[in-house]
Amino acid sequence: MHTRTFVPILAATLAATLAAAGQAHAAPTDTDAPALAARVVTYDAGASAEFRAAVDRGAAIWNESVDNVELRPAAAGQRANIRVLADNGWPRALTTSLGNGTVYIGRQAVNQGYDTVRISAHELGHILGLPDRKPGPCSSLMSGSSAGVSCTNPYPDAGEKAEVEDNFGRAPARPAEVRGRLVVD
Repeated sequence: MHTRTFVPILAATLAATLAAAGQAHAAPTDTDAPALAARVVTYDAGASAEFRAAVDRGAAIWNESVDNVELRPAAAGQRANIRVLADNGWPRALTTSLGNGTVYIGRQAVNQGYDTVRISAHELGHILGLPDRKPGPCSSLMSGSSAGVSCTNPYPDAGEKAEVEDNFGRAPARPAEVRGRLVVD
């Protein structure tokens, strides 16, 4: 008997034997494989002062928008991946690696009328690996201040979502690509 004929017969015999024993299972496929868990990135908004609710909402927006990364508040005593601070300057983010860094929610932009939730989601977008896209329309979260003070859209567009999914869909994360980048919006 040739190997080409033998293998299918052996497989059929094994399947019949397992079915008769009540233990038959379908062969696993790619669609049966469990989905990879989202990479959890923690944040500490304890020093974000009056912007705490806006930071939490910005994180929630990213969680609603993408699957490959989840932003969670750091537990008490846990070192966070992202520190969020309020200050009197312009909003900015300092990334140390993908998913790690410091976000500054600057009161200067807030005092000029920019939306705090949009600022928070935008700056968190930098930590998630997105660059500014200026000038840009209000529909682009990463257009930042170039969309004007009337723009309150805090949601990433389809391209921004896809880029974050791609950034966190790879394993391991690529820290060298964003290390030490300061983005002032």
